[in-house]
Amino acid sequence: MEERVDVVPGLEGIPAAESAISFIDGEKGVLEYRGIPVEELAEKSTFLEVSYLLIFGRLPTAREFERFKKDITFHTRLKLKILRMMEYLPEGGHPMDYLQATTSAMGMYYPARNTLDERVRYESIVRLIAKLPTIVAACHRLRHGDAPIQPDNTLSFPANFYYMLFEKEPDEFTEKIIDVVLLLHADHTMNASTFSARVVGSTLADPYTVVSSAIGTLSGPLHGGANEAVIEMLEEIGTREKVRPYIDGKLERKEKIMGIGHRVYKTRDPRAKILQGYAHKLFDQRTDEKLLEVAEEVDKVVDEKLGHKKLYPNVDFYSGIVFKGIGIPTELFTPIFAMGRVSGWLAHWLEQLRTNRIYRPTQKYTGLRGERYTPFPERARD
Repeated sequence: MEERVDVVPGLEGIPAAESAISFIDGEKGVLEYRGIPVEELAEKSTFLEVSYLLIFGRLPTAREFERFKKDITFHTRLKLKILRMMEYLPEGGHPMDYLQATTSAMGMYYPARNTLDERVRYESIVRLIAKLPTIVAACHRLRHGDAPIQPDNTLSFPANFYYMLFEKEPDEFTEKIIDVVLLLHADHTMNASTFSARVVGSTLADPYTVVSSAIGTLSGPLHGGANEAVIEMLEEIGTREKVRPYIDGKLERKEKIMGIGHRVYKTRDPRAKILQGYAHKLFDQRTDEKLLEVAEEVDKVVDEKLGHKKLYPNVDFYSGIVFKGIGIPTELFTPIFAMGRVSGWLAHWLEQLRTNRIYRPTQKYTGLRGERYTPFPERARD
């Protein structure tokens, strides 16, 4: 008698690994990195310091952080051959496709197959964090017929990214927003892309392959691509008065409302709260008033109609508004998500390797058994 196998769609609620990197309490709306609340880190820390925290398990000393920051700054440039390769990619391709292809190709220029070597691991970590922003900025400029801009290593990590995009330095508030967005996206326990990174990492594939696979997973509209879809939805709605009939129509047709709901959170996403605050500060300064008005009306109507189901705006809902407010093109929203999440992917990669066992789940077979092969003459004609 065949043993019964229960299938859990999406592996929902099934622990796939033990981890000490980040913690979520979905009922209380808690997110912590290595035990520190993300709200505190967003206020007091920086993306690079949080990257160190996630990857190495603790906050760095001043000397450790300066070395880490210096090493990342040193590796921000791309090889000429990598830039030339990017020039020949289709201009109509999505930036996430550029990012995945280029990240994968980097593994040929910086061989890192010995994943058990600590020096190889460290150099790969530094290169990946350093070069992803340069790839994203170069991709954006190449797709619009402009030459890539070389990094300015006198600038901070977020300011340098902005400079490579627009050939001008950001003001302090814009610089802070970019840094906070990267920090808030740095890790989020066992999400789809992180699971991909751990599965590929468990085969002892090199870190560029690991990160490339995670980027591919993140590109899907149900994962990282949702922030683009939120802006498209808000622009489609157009005005506050059109929100209620739009949401009613979605609910009647049983269609998904982008940026609403989360697999884990049964209350408001703490990251969304932080970004909503920045959206208001941007509104006070320069953000398109209509976009934020429409967003908050959607928030209000959804809370009225779906609050009993514990469906609230997630991080994607407000991140796009913040990006729009500082002039970031919509197609770069998800690549910037990847620029932040790479730290979490790398932290999980290292954690996976410490007690590694290759992933090999089972399945529940639902097909035929004991069938015989039918030769061509005996098969039905077309």
